[in-house]
Amino acid sequence: MRLSRYTGWCLLLFMFANISQAVAQDTWSLQRCVDYALQHNIQVRQQDIQKRMAELTLKQSKLNRIPSVNASLGGAYNEGRNPSPETNTYTQQSFTSLNGSANVQGDIFNWFAKQHLVKANTFDLNANNFLMDKARNDLAFNVATAFLQILLNIEQVKVNEVQVKLTNSNLGNTKKLVIAGSVPESNQADLEAQLATDSVNLVTAQNNVITSILQMKAYMNLDFEIPFQPEVPENIFDMPIAHLSEMAPEMVYSAATTTYPLLKADDSKVQAAEYSYRSTRAGLYPSLGFTAGLGSSFANNFRSLDITKVQRSIDTVGYLASAPTQAVVKEGAHIPPSAYYMTPFGDQISNNFQQFIQLNLRIPIFNGWQVRANTRKAQLNVENAKLTKELDVQKLRQDIYTAHANAVAALQKYTASSKGVDAAQKAYDFATKRFNLGLMNTIDYITTQSKLFRAQIDKVSAQYDYIFKMKLLEFYRDQKISL
Repeated sequence: MRLSRYTGWCLLLFMFANISQAVAQDTWSLQRCVDYALQHNIQVRQQDIQKRMAELTLKQSKLNRIPSVNASLGGAYNEGRNPSPETNTYTQQSFTSLNGSANVQGDIFNWFAKQHLVKANTFDLNANNFLMDKARNDLAFNVATAFLQILLNIEQVKVNEVQVKLTNSNLGNTKKLVIAGSVPESNQADLEAQLATDSVNLVTAQNNVITSILQMKAYMNLDFEIPFQPEVPENIFDMPIAHLSEMAPEMVYSAATTTYPLLKADDSKVQAAEYSYRSTRAGLYPSLGFTAGLGSSFANNFRSLDITKVQRSIDTVGYLASAPTQAVVKEGAHIPPSAYYMTPFGDQISNNFQQFIQLNLRIPIFNGWQVRANTRKAQLNVENAKLTKELDVQKLRQDIYTAHANAVAALQKYTASSKGVDAAQKAYDFATKRFNLGLMNTIDYITTQSKLFRAQIDKVSAQYDYIFKMKLLEFYRDQKISL
C-alpha cells in the first residue's frame, strides 16, 4: 500500500526531529556528565555493593536473635543384625525405617552479645552510607575538574590556532617583501621555522583535548567510541566564585568537620568497633540457653496383634486329689501368623511421638585463649578506629590549608599574568609597526610574538587554575561542586 504525501511528510519530520535530538544529546553539560558518572562509575558501584553487603549483615544479625528452628527427615534400609523396632532386641532381619524430628534452640541470656553485635552492624552500615556519599561527592568533583580541564585545553587550542594564523599572515607578507627585494630571504626562513613550531604547539594542544576527554570518559565509564562534545558555557570566567576572603582556612575547616562524609564515617566506625568489643567480651562469661524438640519414627516390620484372630484352647492339666473326678484345666491361646499385621503409619507416628526440653548452661573455662585473644583484638580495633579518625581529621585540615595557600598563589599568578599579557600586547604592537617598516629583524619580531603567545597561554592557565583552587575550597566547605 502506498503512503499518502501527508503521511510521508510526517515521517520525514519525525525522522528529522529524532536526528536533531540525537545531535543535541551529543553535547554534554557538566550536570549531564555528573549524573551519568554517578550511575555508571565503577568505583561508585563497588561502594554501593559494600553498602548492600553491610545491609545484609545487619539484617542477618537481627534475625540471629530469634531462636533457630530446624527439622530433619531421614529414611534407611537395614539389612542383617539390627535392633527390632518392635522388641528392641537384636535380630537378623531386613526392614526400612523413617525418622523425623524438629527442634528449637535459642539463648536466654548471653550478656547482650547479640544486641551489641546488632548495634555494631548498624553503625557499620551508617559508615558505609557516609562512604557512599563520599564516593559520590569525590566523583562529582573529579568530573567537574576534568570538565574544566577540557575547557582549558580547548581555550589553549584557540590561542594556538590564532598564533598559527598570525604567523601564516606574517609569512605571507614577508614572502611578498622578499620577492620585492625589501627584506632578506632569511626573514622568510625564520618565519617558516616559527610556523613549524606553532603548528607543533597546536597539535600538542589538540592532543591535550583528546587526552582530557578520555580522562572524562574514564570517570564516566563511557565507551571511548562514543563522541563527546562538552557544552561550553557562554563565559566561564563570569561564573560565581566565592571571594578568597570568605575562604579562610579555619572557617572552611570548621564547616568541613560537620559536612565531610569521611569524618562521619570514622565516627560510625569508632562506635561500631566499641559495640563489637562489647559483643566479643560477652564470650568471657557464662551463657544460658535452651533446646526443645519433638520426633517420631516408622518401620515397616513393626507389627500389631489382631485379637479376633487368636484361637483359644482348653487343655486338661490333671485332677484334684480331693475330687478325683474333677479335672483341672488350663486355658491357652494359639496365635497364628495371620493374626499379626503391620502397624499403620499414623498409629506408629502417634505411638512413637516424643518431646523434650532442656536448659544449657555454657561456662567457658579454657578454650585455647581464643575468646580473650579475640576480645583483646576487638579492643585494639577500637583504638585503631580512633587513630584513623584522628589521622583523617589531621589530613583534612592539612589539605584545606594547602588548598587555601594554592588558591592565594593562583590568584597572585593570575594577576601577574594579566599584567604580563597587557605588557606583551603593547610590545608586540610596537614590534609589528617596526617590523613592517623594516626597522626590526625577524628574530626579534618572532621573539616578541612568542612572548605574547606565551603570556596569553599563561593567563588562560592561571585563570583556570584559580577557578580549580577556589572550587576545591568550596567543595571542602559545602561538599558540592557547581559551575
